[in-house]
Amino acid sequence: MQTTLVIGDFSKSSWAFRAWLVLVTADVSFKNIKIKLEEKDTRERILKYSPSGKVPVLLQDDLVINDSLAISEYIAERHPDVHLWPQSQQLRALARAAAAEMHSGFPNVRTQMPFGVNTGDVPDVLTAETKEEIQRIFDIWSHLRTVSGATQFLYGDFGIVDAMFAPVVFRFRRYGIVVPASLQAYVDAMLAYPPVQQWLQLAAEEMD
Repeated sequence: MQTTLVIGDFSKSSWAFRAWLVLVTADVSFKNIKIKLEEKDTRERILKYSPSGKVPVLLQDDLVINDSLAISEYIAERHPDVHLWPQSQQLRALARAAAAEMHSGFPNVRTQMPFGVNTGDVPDVLTAETKEEIQRIFDIWSHLRTVSGATQFLYGDFGIVDAMFAPVVFRFRRYGIVVPASLQAYVDAMLAYPPVQQWLQLAAEEMD
């Protein structure tokens, strides 16, 4: 069974980044189809694979999954030994709630701090709503690490909830958002995670 993940640019595609991290973490053998974003024919090209006209989309034979969280859940079910969700029922519920909140929320952070792998950018003056969302993200991270006792990622090994927040780490990095000292170890672990480093390398090659 051939698995294909349709993505956008490595330097721009935050949602594809999430799904890609989950597949790599689960050691799934897959090929990429990369479609350059923000071109005149981008949507037309994506529609050949994804009914939503958006990436990512996972293709397996006749199966088409066109949502990053749905892709992640599917991979978690097919590879239960990888433990992409916590094994504890309570932690699993908390991790799912955090992933879902990230998946559907934080519109001001997304708008004021677009995803990118570069650093040194200065955002417009952050609105009160954006600052509230940033604090909410810090609160989620702190809570999950406290209840799980994790010292690197949010509940132990890298999992789906970490993949959901990976682009946020890059947003904070890009715009110089100060992370609380108690959470710096999480940010450091995320940036050092080998699949994240692999994505950064692919983005660098793409931009060259």
